[in-house]
Parts: sequence; structure tokens; C-alpha cells
Amino acid sequence: MSRRVSARRSEPEPRFTSAGRQRAVLVTLEQGAADWEESLQELTALADTAGAETVNVFSQKRENPDPRYFLGKGRAHELNQVVAEAEADLVLVDDELTPNQQHSLEQITKVDVVDRTGLILDIFAQHAHSKEGKLQVELAQLNYRLPRLVGRGKELSRLGGGIGTRGPGETKLESDRRRIRRRINLLDKQVERLGKQRAQQRRSRWKSQLPVACLVGYTNSGKSTLLNALCNADVLVEDRLFATLDPTIRRLELPGGRHILISDTVGFIRNLPHQLVAAFRATLEEVQEAEILIHVLDASSPNLAAQREAAERVLAELECATKPTLFAYNKADKVSNLEFIQKRATGDDRAVVISALRGSGLDSLAVQLAHLLEEGLVEISALLPLEAADIVSLAHERGDVLSEEYRPDGIQLLARVPSDLAARIRASVDAESGTS
Repeated sequence: MSRRVSARRSEPEPRFTSAGRQRAVLVTLEQGAADWEESLQELTALADTAGAETVNVFSQKRENPDPRYFLGKGRAHELNQVVAEAEADLVLVDDELTPNQQHSLEQITKVDVVDRTGLILDIFAQHAHSKEGKLQVELAQLNYRLPRLVGRGKELSRLGGGIGTRGPGETKLESDRRRIRRRINLLDKQVERLGKQRAQQRRSRWKSQLPVACLVGYTNSGKSTLLNALCNADVLVEDRLFATLDPTIRRLELPGGRHILISDTVGFIRNLPHQLVAAFRATLEEVQEAEILIHVLDASSPNLAAQREAAERVLAELECATKPTLFAYNKADKVSNLEFIQKRATGDDRAVVISALRGSGLDSLAVQLAHLLEEGLVEISALLPLEAADIVSLAHERGDVLSEEYRPDGIQLLARVPSDLAARIRASVDAESGTS
């Protein structure tokens, strides 16, 4: 399936659509004791989400992929027979292929070959709706496709390499590469501007002094459903992988009257393509800047442990593994052995079993979230200038005001507040003492 590459294209380009589902053969390597079966199940779900129908599965036992064919050469030719008999028009490989492996398999099977990374990028292309999301997906796609841009036929090969042998002009292959590089450079600059805009938005939230709790977790664990249930949000919810990509932020009042911002983020997955991590860096910074993480887990999934491990691996890559975390074991309404899940949740310092869809356990989650915020409070005593009444109001909203006294020389405040607000109080005191 060839495409003309344009420097002006600004829409991410999905390969699959819901109309006219393509017939796909899935390919995997059974590599020792690796959890290849779970990964294959996930690839099947990814294929369905992308709009492809799985018609057969082809596997081979080997420790390492063949450098040219991914499979052994003989098995690659057997794959060609399977593709022909299944009348498939697509091969999906449960790994990231090198450009050479992808090209070799396409030459043998005579159909499109898409690896796991390309499949995930395609799903992101289908589900990106905002300008921000489309921008980041397109950048990831182009960085993925550039090294895979190979010529097909003599019309795409260089006519000569020295004086007197050069062709009349640039070939299509080289011009495609030049257009893609120009487009990547442009998108890089736009994503950089996007990062600055998000930083400005975070500074605006910092001025409001509201803490941020970020919903993180494996894709399709129910983060958007939980955001809707907690904050009466209107985020799209579908039983699909990566149904929502664009971050959403809503305000939530906790028990005791405090307020917090809840931020929804893109879901994680095992072997999350590094192109996506790089392209979505502006969005993923929301996770890095949050004070608290709410790790949403699909308690009904048979792969719960693997999914938690994969999400925690991504959090570690983002240097967020040590942030205060509340674990929300979601989809309790789908769990047959609820006692087992509840026992498992007790192994976490902070955990609650919930059903975001049914609304059960949400009060307990809010209480746990309030407790987690409480643990982050520090006690501070300060004499604030009279014009700093707004800081006193923030102390009431975000912490516990133990005492306050309005005096001719200022406001004597004793409170337990978050560390960032405590720093602001100290700065206000220092500024006043410097002017006196």
C-alpha cells in the first residue's frame, strides 16, 4: 500500500479503517519463557482496535529474530503459503522490525507487513482528534517511516554517483526523504512550542496553587471512566485500546473541602514505541509535574500483574516511579473473585477497590486521596503582610489553618500546607523583610 509523502500533510495517516476490515495473519516468535502468549493476545486486541480481522496466527520457536527475515528463511516462505491460503492482505508482526526485515517479508508474502510499533502508531492516528494530538502522532509516524522509505523499482534508484553519470534531477525516493525531513523539523518546532504552552498552563495552575493528581495506567484500564465518575467530565469512553489520547483536566472537591485537579493521560502499553514517548513528551510532562499519581488497574484482567509492571516501567522511564501513588483496582463489577482482589490490594500502601462504571468505591478513593495530600503537608508559622490575604485563603483551601491573627503589623499564620505553598509563604515573608 504505497503513499505519496507530502511536506504539507498535517493529518496523521491511519492505515486501517473500520470500513472494509483487512484480513490479517499475526506473526510471533515463541522466545523461551517470555510471555509471548499474553503479548499475542494483546496484538489481537490491537489489530481489532485498528480495524483488522485476525484470520490466522503464525509462530516459530526461536530465541532471536533472524536479521533478514525475522523468522527463519524457510518459515518465512511457509508464511507466504499461509497468507495465500487465508486470502490475507496484511501481516502483523508482534515485535519491532528493522526496515530490512520488513522489506524482506513484504517481498516474500507480496502483502503489507506491519510491525507492533506501526500498528500502535496507526491506532493513535485514528484516535487523535485535537490539533495537539494529531501533531504529535504525525511526528511519531514520520520518524518511524523515514528509515523504512525504500525504493521499489528502477525509477526510484540513483542514476549515477559521479561526474558525467548524474541523472537529470533528484529521484522520487530522495525527494520523499527530503520532504519528510523538512516536515519533521517543522513538527519538532511545533511540538517544542506546544511544550512551552503546556508549561505556561502549568504555571497558571501553580498560581492557583491547586495540587494535581494524574491518572495513569495501562490502556483501557478505565481512566477516562473514572475521571467522568469523579468529576462529572464528558470524556469519550470506549472499550478499545487507546480510545482517548488528549489530556483532560477537571477540578475535584475532596472530603474536608479541599480541591485538587485530576488530569487524565494517554494510556500505557508494554513496549510503548519510543517514537510515541518522544512525540508525546509535552503531554507526558503532565505526569512528571503531578504531585500525586492515581494508578488505575484493570482488576478483571487476567494479565493484571504484567500490565501493572508495564505501566510502572514507563513511569520509571519518565522518572516518576517514586511519586506518591494511590492504586485504584478498577472494574470490580467484572471480578468473580473479589475477595482475592481485595486481599491483593491490601499489599499496597495506598489502594482501593472500585468500579468507576458502577460508582462503587469512589468515596473511599476520595478519602484516600485526601489522606495522601494530608501526608504531604508541612507545618509553617509566619507573619505575612496584610496584603497577602490571598495566600491565607489558599492555606484554607489547600491545607489546615491552625490559627490566624490579623494584627497591625500583618497576619500571624500557623498552618499545615503543601511544600510548594510553604515555599511561597516563606518567599512572601522574605520579600516583606527585604523591603522593611
